[in-house]
Amino acid sequence: MASKEQTSIFSEVFELEQADLENKGPHNGNGNGCRFPIHIGITGYVATTGETLNISDAYKDPRFDPKVDSETGFRTHEMLCMPIKNASGAIQGVSLLVNKMDGSAFNKNDEDMFEAFAIFCGMGIHNTKMYEKVCRAVAKQRVALETLSYHATAPSEEAQRIKKLPVPTSNELGLLKFSFSELRMTEDETLLAAIRMFLDLDLLNKFRINYETMCRWLLSVRKNYRNVTYHNWRHAFTVAQTMFAIIKAGGMKNVLTDIEVMCLMVACLSHDLDHRGTNNNFQVMIESPLAQLYSTSTMEHHHFDQCIMILNSKGNEIFMNLNPEEYTNAIRLLEHAILATDLAVYFKSRGEFFHLVDEQKCEWNEDDQRELLRGMLMTACDISAISKPWDVQKEIAKLVFGEFFEQGDLERQQLNKVPDDMMNREKRDLLPKMQVGFVDAICLPVYESLTKVNDKMKPLLDMCQSNRNNWQHLATLSIQQLEEKESIKGSAEEKDIDESETTSSSEKSQGAPPRKK
Repeated sequence: MASKEQTSIFSEVFELEQADLENKGPHNGNGNGCRFPIHIGITGYVATTGETLNISDAYKDPRFDPKVDSETGFRTHEMLCMPIKNASGAIQGVSLLVNKMDGSAFNKNDEDMFEAFAIFCGMGIHNTKMYEKVCRAVAKQRVALETLSYHATAPSEEAQRIKKLPVPTSNELGLLKFSFSELRMTEDETLLAAIRMFLDLDLLNKFRINYETMCRWLLSVRKNYRNVTYHNWRHAFTVAQTMFAIIKAGGMKNVLTDIEVMCLMVACLSHDLDHRGTNNNFQVMIESPLAQLYSTSTMEHHHFDQCIMILNSKGNEIFMNLNPEEYTNAIRLLEHAILATDLAVYFKSRGEFFHLVDEQKCEWNEDDQRELLRGMLMTACDISAISKPWDVQKEIAKLVFGEFFEQGDLERQQLNKVPDDMMNREKRDLLPKMQVGFVDAICLPVYESLTKVNDKMKPLLDMCQSNRNNWQHLATLSIQQLEEKESIKGSAEEKDIDESETTSSSEKSQGAPPRKK
């Protein structure tokens, strides 16, 4: 055997007898291999040149090394030596036949048969090497995941600290209100509020979740959100609170099963894990590793992967007491819920959902319709900032567009590209108009449809419509201000022209020399 990187050959000798060929007994192979420089002998020549050698008398060939026979006591006569190659033609080793049993030279038929054997050996060696590489890659991946898990999960001491803190009631926190806002809450208060939601939904009891495990899982989820302008832990917490309000106050508690409620809450808190502050299109444009992994819903697939990684990390296994069937179902529900937050997915599925609702053909006992409903609920929660009181909505909109403008800056710097208006900070005067377009195209349709499902969700629609009117008012003012600026600018230019003409006429009347242009 030999390779390009090696400077020597090792060999294994098998003494084949007639009984071996007829499968009448084991071969007399010996495990005493030898190793010698790659350029020595017949095998060395074939290993370095890749040529096939068919030699009828070995001792008449200057490339044959007689020392091989003197060391073994064997007499070599005929030799057929052939390289073993992989699919790309690289030499993996050398195969050698010595002395036909009838004493004749190796013929063309022998060469063809031996070539087939060499090809088979090459495939086997190549597959073995690939398997070894895969095994090493899997081992490296496991080490990386263990390291990542250690650094990505919250320490148990922090979980024990949170565990000791008193948890306010839902009424004290205002969690049942669709108008809820976390903007003035501390980090610990958001964690305690998240715990309260799981407690009030009785999820810890129904799924036998250890309280400290729940605390640590929440801490780990928060830790895995990057410090980006908008798509951070606080956004995820707000999305989860809206889902909680929809379930408890929006009439969905009697429609959704316990496992659906559990998975929707987990999905809301996890749906933007490790968000980088840029959208799917940006990942594709820069050809990021994530875009190479996932051709559709790029970031959403990554968020789901991060969610599973945390759930499987030691001390964070809030699903550990589910039986295999429940666990499989929970993972399926989680994946669908997180991928549903991709607006491209929303646009694909909303037509069917709207039709079912408008035609009053909803049958929530059918799996496909339940799936549509869960997807619409995830979208409604993800965009719920538009349904908050006007002062909160304005503040959140600044964060959203701040992150968009940061992406636009990256597009200018890295791609030398003029960003779309929504990402272009030079177009920030158009923000109110863009918000109106966003509400009309995405927000109002889903809230109108969910209100038809259950009118207890109407507060989402009412506040969304109110905010839409406020943005429309600002958009109208922006247009008027822009027109006034253009009017003032035009008047100023006309005044400059008039003054210039007056000065020119005065100079001519006084006989002044013409000014140079």
